[in-house]
Amino acid sequence: MKQPVSDKQLAANRANAAQSTGPRSPEGKSRSALNSRKHGFTASTFAVVRLEDIDEVARLREDAIAVYQPVNSQELFAIERIALAQQVLLRVERLHEGICTTFLNEALTGDGKPLMEIGDALVNGDHEITMAQNRNYLFAEGFHRINKYSPSSFTLFLRYQAQTERMYRRAVEEFERLKRLRHELPNEPILEAQPEANETTCTPGEPNPSKTANPSPAGNIPGQPPRFRPNGEPFLVPPRALPPDAPETPSSASEDPLGPPRKTR
Repeated sequence: MKQPVSDKQLAANRANAAQSTGPRSPEGKSRSALNSRKHGFTASTFAVVRLEDIDEVARLREDAIAVYQPVNSQELFAIERIALAQQVLLRVERLHEGICTTFLNEALTGDGKPLMEIGDALVNGDHEITMAQNRNYLFAEGFHRINKYSPSSFTLFLRYQAQTERMYRRAVEEFERLKRLRHELPNEPILEAQPEANETTCTPGEPNPSKTANPSPAGNIPGQPPRFRPNGEPFLVPPRALPPDAPETPSSASEDPLGPPRKTR
């Protein structure tokens, strides 16, 4: 039975742990990123197909690890949440740019010409209507048209944007909370990181253990007694392999289901 830790010993442990600031050397910092891996982080899983770089969140994760320097698995998980939140922030900005482009495109004809322009009555004789001003006018006109057809679309985007910003702030706050608990949560042992899902576990040129023996169409493996019939059905009593130096006897000779029994010596 584990003996309870005394208050004096607990206070001493916390005092010693409070002096730990995490790894300082570049090697220690790189190893701390692999602290006690109990879950996989595959960057390609979080990328939008044909829109985002497949390694975008991986680079965000590496930058966050370099800045925050996690010392245990829980801090590392919080860092990964920060990286994912940063990726969503970038995704929101891409969506914003796309929505704004849609506004401007809505104010153009099929030939790419403006549906309308700023009227001369809005400008005094000593001022000139610039191309940039006309584009701003068309941008606002497209915004009006889109919201007329779908009044809740832009409001929904603003809610999505606000939720993403809250998610990022909460991820940072969670890491800061875990960082304050370092005197209670000890550093964990370094373990090897799990391989990415798109990585091969065999070195190119080395034989794959699952493909060293090519089974026959029926499922039988060369060099071993047949276990399946040509149509793929298993034998009711699979034949047993004989020792290399054992003589073949009538009781131990395996029968070939495709032909007459073999003759014994």
